[in-house]
Amino acid sequence: MTQNTAPTYWLTRFVLLRLLGAVYAVAFLVAVNQLVPLIGSHGLLPVGDFFDLISASYGSVSAGFFKLPSLFWFWHTDTALLTVSWLGLILSLIVMAGYANAPLMAVLWALYLSIVHAGQEWYGYGWEIQLTETGFLAIFMCPLIDMRPFPKRPMPLAIIILFRWLTWRIMVGAGMIKFRGDKVWRNATALYYYFETQPIPGPLTRWFHFLPRLMLKMGVWFNWLAELVAPFFVFWPRVGRHIAGVIIIALQVFIIVSGNLSFLNWLTIVPALACFDDGFWTKILPKKLTVKARAAEEQAEESKPMVVTAWVITGIVGILSLQPLYNILSPNQAMNRSFEPFELVNTYGAFGSVGQERYNVIFEGTMDDTTGNKANWKPYLYKGLPVELDKRPPQVAPYQLRLDWQMWFAGMGTAEQYPWTYNLVWKLLHHDALALSLFAGDPFNGKAPRYIRASIYKYKFAKPGNPQHLYWNRELLGLWMPVLSVNDVRLTKFLRYEGWIK
Repeated sequence: MTQNTAPTYWLTRFVLLRLLGAVYAVAFLVAVNQLVPLIGSHGLLPVGDFFDLISASYGSVSAGFFKLPSLFWFWHTDTALLTVSWLGLILSLIVMAGYANAPLMAVLWALYLSIVHAGQEWYGYGWEIQLTETGFLAIFMCPLIDMRPFPKRPMPLAIIILFRWLTWRIMVGAGMIKFRGDKVWRNATALYYYFETQPIPGPLTRWFHFLPRLMLKMGVWFNWLAELVAPFFVFWPRVGRHIAGVIIIALQVFIIVSGNLSFLNWLTIVPALACFDDGFWTKILPKKLTVKARAAEEQAEESKPMVVTAWVITGIVGILSLQPLYNILSPNQAMNRSFEPFELVNTYGAFGSVGQERYNVIFEGTMDDTTGNKANWKPYLYKGLPVELDKRPPQVAPYQLRLDWQMWFAGMGTAEQYPWTYNLVWKLLHHDALALSLFAGDPFNGKAPRYIRASIYKYKFAKPGNPQHLYWNRELLGLWMPVLSVNDVRLTKFLRYEGWIK
């Protein structure tokens, strides 16, 4: 553990597993609360319908399973969704508390992979496959049986290298997609727009938005340093990789405090921790942890099967890395792409382009007989997306509000491109408790509205210190979805066609 000896990674494994356990716990907590309303038997996109479509497309259930491996192929009732989610949450908390071995980590990986492959567009984000890849590698940093925080088996160096390789792909992929994707990144003006237009702003986002332009440009330059320079030092000797790790993690912390990007940035920190060895951690962790790590090192017994397995996994990852690496180097680079069904080695990227205007779709209902603007339209408030102009954006991340995220994307498209929004309106017209659970509250206090519409607004941050104490200004652009009722023939015909009602 001293600077004069070969690097050791007892404390690195301790910290890395604890943080990964915390990320897993948040991810499974999201599933506990939202999986049934989103993909349950009465959800917005029922998983049973999805699996039927996949099996029909590939010719059989078995072919569908090998295309999208998931435990839910065998059992996908609402009880199954909750069982997997709760089991994952409980096991995650055990890891977070400091106890893990290879079988436990393998179960967590299989459970979350099952959710991702059943989650459809609700789970189509890059951090989902990033968690499955990170979780897969974590299986092989743990002993087969021993669950103690400091077991006798040292972590194979090969797994440390694979975590650094994951960090390299995450960061360089994100940097290259930005460099190729949008001139506002290349001319360093991206942060003029990013804070205002990001999916779910946080409590400090407006403060960042109104920083001096020079500081915002410096933020972009630091982004280039973290994404396109620092990753090339993660394989260097101690000083170089320590500095690279600090820069990469500093960027993630900056993003965390400036918005609500789910658990993405917390998860990105996990493999970056492999840049640090015990010589680094002994300077910042409590002395009692250092003592325990030294004791484990003194009693260390290298496991040949564990080492051999790690090198076998390294070979597999090396082969599977060819397509992701080619993708990063390709002028037609794609973000967040997996090339095999188990999501073992993927390519990543985020915000390849930055929108310069913010569009919010807001569902509104009325109990009135009339449907014009004179009617008393009440908005369905999101839990994270802005609706009320005087409400400060909440802190949500690392938790993810999946309906809010999809509605952010929907604001850049049409209702026809997001057909499940019609199913959502149908459920709101029937005062469906599951659908309402995805919103901040029920504007009609237990009653079903007569009509619902969806309006689209352009939102802009109000300058701090304005007399009205507003956080937002907005402009109505029109209807995103027409006024609908339970008796609307267009609505019922469409829902029957999709199989959402009989």
